[in-house]
Amino acid sequence: MAQNHSTTELGKMLLRFVLEPDPMLAMLTWLCELLMEAEVDAKLAAGKSERTDSRQGYRSGYRPRRFDTRLGTMYLMVPKLRQGGYIPFFVTARQRSETALIEVIQEAFVNGVSTRKMEKLAQSLGIESLSHTQVSNMTKELDEQVKLFRNRPLTQEYPILWVDALYEDIRIDRRVRKMAVLVVCGVNSEGKRDILAIEPMMEESHGTYSQLFESLKDRGLKTPHLVVSDAHAGIRKAVSTCFLGASWQRCKVHFMRNILCHIPSKNKEHVAARLKQIWLQPDEECARQMAQTLIEEWSRKYEKAVEILEAGLEDSLQFYHFKGIDPRKISSTNVLERLNREIRRRTRVVSIFPNPASYVRLVTAYLMEYAEDWSTAKGYINHNKLEELIQAEQS
Repeated sequence: MAQNHSTTELGKMLLRFVLEPDPMLAMLTWLCELLMEAEVDAKLAAGKSERTDSRQGYRSGYRPRRFDTRLGTMYLMVPKLRQGGYIPFFVTARQRSETALIEVIQEAFVNGVSTRKMEKLAQSLGIESLSHTQVSNMTKELDEQVKLFRNRPLTQEYPILWVDALYEDIRIDRRVRKMAVLVVCGVNSEGKRDILAIEPMMEESHGTYSQLFESLKDRGLKTPHLVVSDAHAGIRKAVSTCFLGASWQRCKVHFMRNILCHIPSKNKEHVAARLKQIWLQPDEECARQMAQTLIEEWSRKYEKAVEILEAGLEDSLQFYHFKGIDPRKISSTNVLERLNREIRRRTRVVSIFPNPASYVRLVTAYLMEYAEDWSTAKGYINHNKLEELIQAEQS
């Protein structure tokens, strides 16, 4: 008779679950509630309302808690205790899985996956109701790592720096504006590259670049021997005032673009091929001779282009004074151009960033990975040549 009664009760219970909109979720909710009650009874050494001398505490009502599962989201009434907290064992286990989920979402964010796409990613991991706000909050956990990286002390010497700026659409004060994010890359005395700065600025100017360089010096950066960048007037002036004694190399790639702006489209390819020969010469004297040949040949045909070439030639040949160092690596900012392309590939999916912090978070997190790879990779420049450069400057 007892067995028949139990079977009848089980049948009624199952029938109740079948009538629910989501029977499996309802059954799981019921099971979780039973588990919580049993766990609290064991913790207190007494059942609910049970009077016993062995009791080790008292209940104090319930608190609602949202719990996401692969079956869906349920809302549990978790027992509260008068003294000491109580977290169900299965929620604790879930917290570990949530940590793993956050790491996956952070990784996706760094790799340029938009928050909308990350919601679908979360669904594939069993979380059906992860909101855009929750995703954004998760990514903000990167902030502490980003802050430490951007403000870390610079204890090594960096003989060569490359400087460039990225421009992105960022929402500021409810308006979408173009913001410059200045990136500084350096090579240390061991010949390995490193990311030294990622700084958002409203404009490129002498003031912003001076602020950037002074902040690097405050973090421990010594005056470099060579700074490579484009010919922005602000950066040229800032290098001369903040890094006394440093040489400035005008990026030959940017320089060529400036010249080619004044060449007819049908002739650009031919002129570009001729211009490249200037910086491929074995020494500075040959480079000057090649440039002079082109100036004489084009003086009437491309007057404005020749004017620009003459004005900037000296600054574009500074790399010849650093003998023994591969000129391809210090005659342009190509090391940053490649980074910029990779960054834009990841930021393109976001389109317009909601604020500067979100953009800096994404770019820095990505560049942190690059810096880690560079620290263990083969040297970018021969360290013996860099040591000779440092010693020659000191003597």
